[in-house]
Amino acid sequence: MIVQLQTLFRYRALIRSLVGRDLKARYRGSFLGFLWSFVNPLLLLLTYGVVFTYMLPMRGQGSEPYFLFLFCGILPWTWFNASIAEASGVLISGGNLIKKVLFPAEVLPTVTVFANFMHFLLGLPILFLFLAWSGKLGWSALLLPVPLLVQMVLTLGMALFISALTVHFRDIQNLLNHVMQLWFFSTPVLYSFSALPAPLRNVLRFNPMTHIMKAYHDLLFDGVARFQRGLGLSAIAAIAAFALGAFLFERLRDTLAEEV
Repeated sequence: MIVQLQTLFRYRALIRSLVGRDLKARYRGSFLGFLWSFVNPLLLLLTYGVVFTYMLPMRGQGSEPYFLFLFCGILPWTWFNASIAEASGVLISGGNLIKKVLFPAEVLPTVTVFANFMHFLLGLPILFLFLAWSGKLGWSALLLPVPLLVQMVLTLGMALFISALTVHFRDIQNLLNHVMQLWFFSTPVLYSFSALPAPLRNVLRFNPMTHIMKAYHDLLFDGVARFQRGLGLSAIAAIAAFALGAFLFERLRDTLAEEV
C-alpha cells in the first residue's frame, strides 16, 4: 500500500494532466462545454425531485424537503458509481499506454476517480445553493472534507481492485452493473437510515457506504455532526479496501500488459 501511495504521489503531475485531458475530452464539441458540470446535477436534482416527491414518494421521518435529502446522497453516490464503472474498463481501453515500459498502470484507475470527483465538486455549488435557499446550510458543512476523504480512499481502493481484476476476468464488467445496483439500494440514498427498522439497520451497518451517506445527510441536510463512530468504521474499511486493491494491483501488474 505504501508503494502504491508513493507511486501515485510521484506521478501526481501526470495524474493532474490526464484528469484535465479527460474533462476536456468529455465535453469536446459540446455547445455548453464545462457548463454541463453544473447543468447535469441540476437536471438530476429536478428529475429525482419530481419522481420521488410526486410520483414515487419514499419519505422517512425528518427527510423533508425530500428532493434535497435525496440530492445530498445522489451526488456523492454518482461519483462513487461512475468511478467504479469506468475503472472496470480503463486498463483495457488504455492498453497501448500500459504496454509502455515506464508508464505506471495504476495512474489510469486513479484518473477515473479524480475526474469524477471533479464533477462531484462542480455539482456541489448547485446543492449548496438549494440548501441555503431552504435554510438548511449550516456550519456543519465545513466538516464535509471528512466523509469526502473516507469516500476517496474507499473509491480508489475499489477502482484499483476492480480495474486489475477485470483485465483477467472480463465478465466482471457485466456483473458489476448488477452489483452496483444492489449496492445502491442497500445504501441509504433514497431513504433515511433512521426510518429503517432496527434489524435492517444492523445489517446495513456492515456497508461502509451506509456511514458515508449518513455523514453527508447529517452534515448537509440535518446540520449536525453525529457521524464520528460510524464514519470511523467506514474509514477502517476504506483503508482495508485500498490496501487490498493496492496489493492485488501489484500482484497482477506484470500480467496486465499481456492480457489487455
